[in-house]
Amino acid sequence: NKWRIVFPNNGRQWNNWKQASMFYSANRIQTTKYTWFTFLPQFLFEQFHRLGNLYFFFLVVLNWFPQVEVFHREITMLPLIVVLLASMIKDAIEDYRKYRFDKTINLSKTRVYDK
Repeated sequence: NKWRIVFPNNGRQWNNWKQASMFYSANRIQTTKYTWFTFLPQFLFEQFHRLGNLYFFFLVVLNWFPQVEVFHREITMLPLIVVLLASMIKDAIEDYRKYRFDKTINLSKTRVYDK
């Protein structure tokens, strides 16, 4: 039973209370980076902005051409898949922990001090 304590600045807020309550009706803390629908596209976008991942992806694409093929196609994809899978699991666990923490903060009782 922990309480959040909020100290409002009571000057302008009470004058525009109706207007502010319309814009901030779902006032909650949200620190998560992903949603269920944006996890994979946003994760891949962030990962391929890293030079190392882009290099391994270039090797995978290059290895699909028979003239330049050095290793088997599957062996070339293995390092990239392992790195992406490990990063994906780490990011998913981290984002889920943020989601749980946000949920506990948003559901906690709040005590507001007023003059």
